[in-house]
This record gives sequence, C-alpha cells and structure tokens, in this order.
Amino acid sequence: MKHLVNLLVALFGCTTAFAQKQDYKTAIVAFYNLENFYDTTDNPAVNDNDFTPGGDKNYNTAIYQSKVHHLATVIAQIGTEMNPDGPAILGVAEIENDTVLNDLVKDPLISSRKYNIVHYDSRDLRGVDVAFLYNPKYFTVEDSRKLFVRLPAGAKENIFTRDVLWVKGRLDGETIHVFVNHWPSRLGGEERSAPGRAAAAMVCKHFADSLQKAAPNAKIIIMGDLNDDPVNASLTKVLNAKGRKEEVKENGLFNPWVEMYKKGYGTLAYQDAWGLFDQIIISAAWLSKNQPGFFYLHQHIFNKQFLIENAGKYRGYPMRTWDGNTYRGGYSDHFPTYLVMVKKAQ
Repeated sequence: MKHLVNLLVALFGCTTAFAQKQDYKTAIVAFYNLENFYDTTDNPAVNDNDFTPGGDKNYNTAIYQSKVHHLATVIAQIGTEMNPDGPAILGVAEIENDTVLNDLVKDPLISSRKYNIVHYDSRDLRGVDVAFLYNPKYFTVEDSRKLFVRLPAGAKENIFTRDVLWVKGRLDGETIHVFVNHWPSRLGGEERSAPGRAAAAMVCKHFADSLQKAAPNAKIIIMGDLNDDPVNASLTKVLNAKGRKEEVKENGLFNPWVEMYKKGYGTLAYQDAWGLFDQIIISAAWLSKNQPGFFYLHQHIFNKQFLIENAGKYRGYPMRTWDGNTYRGGYSDHFPTYLVMVKKAQ
C-alpha cells in the first residue's frame, strides 16, 4: 500500500469555513548529482585514470566504499518527512556505469527499497552518464532510450557530452515521462559554452513537444544538473519554462525553482556565489489540484546540516568528496533537489 499522509483540504485552496481532512498518496521525485561516482577499475575507453589506485587521487576500495555509503546516507533521507520510502523516482548524474549504481542500491541504508536502474552508456569523454533509479512499489518502466545531444561547433572543446535519458512509465498506474539531464558544463566560459546547453535543452523540448502532440496534457518531468540557473536562456527561452504557475499555458512547462533562486537559494557554490543548477521542471498537467492523478505540491533543496562544510575555504558550501586531488570525505558538491507529488486516496 502506498504511504498516505493526512492533509487539510484547506492547504490546497479550499475556502470553506470548515476545512475537511483528506488522505493523500505521496510520491517523491528527486534528482542528485553524485559527484564523480567512479569505480576503481581503469576503463581504457574513457578518461578515468584519476579514479584508480594508481591515479593522482589515489582512489582505492576504502574511499569507494565510503563514497557509496555516504551517497546512500543522503538518498535514505530525501523526502522522508513526507514519505518514509523516500524517492519513488530518482535521477542521478556523474555516474561511471551501472556497477556503481548496483553497489549503491544494495547499501543497507536503502536496500529495502529495492531500487531498479535504467542506464545507458554515453560518449562523454569523462565517462560519466546520467541514470534513473525507481522504487518498483511506486513506478513501473514501460519504455526508455538515450537521446543524443549534438554540440554546435565551437561550443565546447569536447566533441561529445552526456546523452539525455528518457523514461516512460507508470507512477502508481499513471503514465508519466521523465527526462534525466546533465547539460554541458561552463568550462571555457559561460557565454562560449551556452550554445551547448541550448542544444541539450532543445533535445528535451523537441521530444517533449512530440509527446504532447501525440498525447495532449502528458505529464512530463525534465530534471538534471543543467549547468544553468533558472533564469538563463536555456530554461527561459529554449524550454520556455515559466516561474509562475499562472503564466504556464496548456502543454507548457513550470519551473518551481525561479523564485528560490531569486531569493538566494542554491544547490552548488562557486567563488562564494550560489547557483541553482539542479532543477526539476514539470509540464502543466501536474499543476491542477482538481484531478484524480498526482499533482505538484511543493519543491525542496535537501541541504541538511550534515551536508554542509563547517570549516576551511569551502565553509558553507556543500560538503564535497574531492578538493582537487585531496580526498575530503564528503558527499557531493551538489545538494539534491526534490518535488513532492500528491493525489487523493480513494
């Protein structure tokens, strides 16, 4: 049985004098950049030499096992204030392969959730990919594929970037589509690299438009480390994602992170400035509370105190695993983000 929460109907806009209580099913939709989640084995096809026992980072089994357990510690707690099962679906970035994911989901802190994995290798030169984890108690996969992102000439020195992962499935019986992204970084300069992120955004936009054309009001989620903030052109112009619900048109996209970003919240820090790159964007079909299916309730940055550096030059930043080649023993240089989705229990 799905976890139920008891919420006041007034929370959802009821204006009656006597607010009634209603049971709601909850589903947590999350994203987490796992920061250089490599195994210790050298893969000659990619540039992973640093993350081997003979590499500059002196990466070894003990560090790897610590990394696995630290990441599981975080995932075990995401969204549990609303649902003790944590994320029903979780997009992840910066993973080397399905080996590390299988080790992660077997960690005792989250093994009881029995997470399944959707992953495809991409041609990124660092050898990192995106992937999709799901709790079969809540979600069933029906289809998936990787979507190639062709980088414009001059946008990046590398020829290839991470593919976009598309997953179609049923969330408690309701068809949804999820795009997991890790758009090109800002290495080489924000302006120079911006066309690469626009190209990745356009891949999502074109595919989402085709889904909406075939099934108007399809429920779509676009999540990932976008390497852009909610106010950048890849979000506001290419995806045309709106920061206010009332501005979202039919089949349009809503970005719940715009106002949080404007208020100074972020998921990663660089040169003492916060960025909010880790976003989860949803289609208009999630916004109405008067529907039998799941609808969007609220958004969160998972930034509990144990994830925050308390000393040194990164004080106040997310507690990272690495500072250059120095092992910091942290979790990730990004905070996870998540949305709470609810629907009325029958």
